[in-house]
Amino acid sequence: MTIDWRYTIEQDLGILSVAGYLGPDAVRRFNGAIGWVVARGTGPVVLDLTELRNWSAEGQVAITDAARLLAASGRCLELAAIPADGSLVPAGDCPDIPVHCDLAAALAAHGRGPSAPDDERQEWRTDGWPDPAS
Repeated sequence: MTIDWRYTIEQDLGILSVAGYLGPDAVRRFNGAIGWVVARGTGPVVLDLTELRNWSAEGQVAITDAARLLAASGRCLELAAIPADGSLVPAGDCPDIPVHCDLAAALAAHGRGPSAPDDERQEWRTDGWPDPAS
């Protein structure tokens, strides 16, 4: 089983939304999404896990590796709506990863609210991510 993702840039804030199960089979695709994020944005990145069903230990390691990669690019990673088990335990050498209860709280922490569909933003997504126009 794999994941689907959508990456949205609104002003200087990136939002990477992930859906599915972030397990060993999905780590490569997640890492590809992170590469996309690094190449196409600046500023902080909120990893929105609202649609994530769960994660494995390998998935959690991929998230901490993403935090390191983003930090090396001068950017930070924040999490929104982590799975119910809430068991992300980054290694001691990992940058701080703020955790928000949901996407609205993460946006509020950046002085933002939900955006309207016609707001100026850029967006990319996997083929499996639902198209909002449908």
